[in-house]
Amino acid sequence: MEEADQFRVLAWWSSGRNGIAQSNSAPNTIHFTSPPALGGMDGRWTPEDLLLGAIASSYTTTFRMLAENAKFEHTDLQVEVEGVLKNAATGYSFAEIHVRANLMIPDEAERARAVKLLHMAKSLCVVSRALAIQQIFEPVVAVAVPVA
Repeated sequence: MEEADQFRVLAWWSSGRNGIAQSNSAPNTIHFTSPPALGGMDGRWTPEDLLLGAIASSYTTTFRMLAENAKFEHTDLQVEVEGVLKNAATGYSFAEIHVRANLMIPDEAERARAVKLLHMAKSLCVVSRALAIQQIFEPVVAVAVPVA
């Protein structure tokens, strides 16, 4: 990866509480919806699912890179990310996010090294670190001119 790399996702409303998103790095469109508890459709990804999926997949790829560079052998890694969404006076927000990394190793003598690599992956996970940065919000409002 170069010193700076850009990623871009475009999302738009399609109907009801549903939308679609496209990325400049993937050919498939993702159909998403509000959580069913908030009027969305069953069986589609929600923005909350996508956020937790981003954390899980980023952690997994970060650990894999670290393990490969450290020549650390493992047989399996499963990362479960669970978020608790609560409604507060200011609106819905995640109250907590749990990241459970379950690593299988072939040698008990490598347990301490495994734990160290798991923690290192957490500290280097790009998506987890991004959640703590300030977001730059640039709203644009345009008035559509009716065609005569």
